[in-house]
Amino acid sequence: MRKNLNLLIATMGLCAALALPLQLSAQQPNEEKKEHHHYKLIDVGTLGGPNSFFSGPILRILNNRGTFAVIANTATANPNPGCFIELNAPDCFVEHAAVWHDGTLIDLGVLAGGASSQTVAISANGLITGLSENGLVDPQTGQAEIVGVLWEGRKAINLGTLPGGTESLAVDVNSRGQVVGFSNNDVSDAFSLVGFPTETRAFLWQNGVMRDLGTLGGPDAAPNVINERGQIAGFSYTNSTNQITGAPIQDPFLWQDGTMTDLGTLGGTVGTANWMNNRGQVVGTSNLAGDATHHGFLWDEGKLIDLGTLGGARSEADWISESGFVVGRADVPGSRAHHAFRWRNGVMTDLGLLPLQTCSTALSANSVGQVVGETAICGASISGPAFLSEHGEPMVDVNTLIVPASDLNVVDAFNINERGEIAAHGNLSNGDSHAVLLIPCDENHPNVEGCDYEPVEVVTEAPVRSAQIVLTQAASDEAKLSPAEKMARLRALMARQYRRFGRP
Repeated sequence: MRKNLNLLIATMGLCAALALPLQLSAQQPNEEKKEHHHYKLIDVGTLGGPNSFFSGPILRILNNRGTFAVIANTATANPNPGCFIELNAPDCFVEHAAVWHDGTLIDLGVLAGGASSQTVAISANGLITGLSENGLVDPQTGQAEIVGVLWEGRKAINLGTLPGGTESLAVDVNSRGQVVGFSNNDVSDAFSLVGFPTETRAFLWQNGVMRDLGTLGGPDAAPNVINERGQIAGFSYTNSTNQITGAPIQDPFLWQDGTMTDLGTLGGTVGTANWMNNRGQVVGTSNLAGDATHHGFLWDEGKLIDLGTLGGARSEADWISESGFVVGRADVPGSRAHHAFRWRNGVMTDLGLLPLQTCSTALSANSVGQVVGETAICGASISGPAFLSEHGEPMVDVNTLIVPASDLNVVDAFNINERGEIAAHGNLSNGDSHAVLLIPCDENHPNVEGCDYEPVEVVTEAPVRSAQIVLTQAASDEAKLSPAEKMARLRALMARQYRRFGRP
């Protein structure tokens, strides 16, 4: 994500093109021209170092005011052994939590004694939460200790830990100043949800008080999101072990008014809640009976709805908008390749692929149904171009909408807000990566300097649908995994928000 991989992307794209000559050539007669707005690209920049980036996916890092919570390198070398920064790949630079608004990047700093800090999420009114080193070494891990932080303006508030704990991490915040996250304690745990040697416990912090939210019966729980009503969604162990896998059963939960409710699963022993809107609708992913595969779900007013797939075996629901658009990714027939989807009122729409890419994932949607996400060659760790889909139509490469054209290759579109602004990463030709904000040149953004307000016609090739996908070697290898291996991979998938695991 933070390395320039344009050459590798081009090379792998060429390989994909060679693998799909009949499909690509067959699309040419079916080209359609779609009108979209141009976008102005804003490079957020850095704090003196080479890179800037942000947390995610499936985290709110851009609010409707256009305020963007980012992480930026400073010019200072990382003092930790091995350039270690908790929950992040090392890049050997100290990095600070920062916020961009109205043309200015503001350094939010770190807690006293610490070197690095990171933002994780931002509220509707601009409160920011995340983590910071505190200058101590965790006796449990031997690494730099981190604790959850709430930034009110430029003031950093140390959230502390639960009793017996040494580290914590804040994952979301609402406009009331309620922060949710997780903390370790001093109870040994062989199945910690995020890799601690001790139990992982979900917390709610408000007005200086950290509260343990409890569990669904097992040792661990972790939250993913809190809405403006104070409802919290996440996942929890329901017991200590189960006879099928030896690991605890994990179910999604909804916490409100002091009570944690088990949302159930689609028949399997692993489930998680990924996102929730302000109406209390929850989306996530659950294993099916037998744990051989998993589907995305919607929980709404006590009902757990299986979203199905695009004809393949698996799906994952990553986000739900305020108006009820659910987005994620789903397998297509005849392979383990996945396409981005948009689901509403029982209908799952395949958003297709971009040229030369063989997999896509939708990561965020707004109330009018605009969807953004990422593309890739299936099985590769290299990001392809970021995409935008409007009105359920096939996706377009956001790079084709930017005027004037940029030397940044835009990838990983993680958030789109209600104004249609998009938060993404941009890879530079020198190998660096910067956080970027895409501003639509539309009626909601009048008189933006440098904007081209004429509609842009983008040639959209006929969407690559499921019958056109060729089974890649990586997908073939994945199909041979045992049920236990598949469940282990799903556990890693479900914890990817915390960045210790990475997205497969």
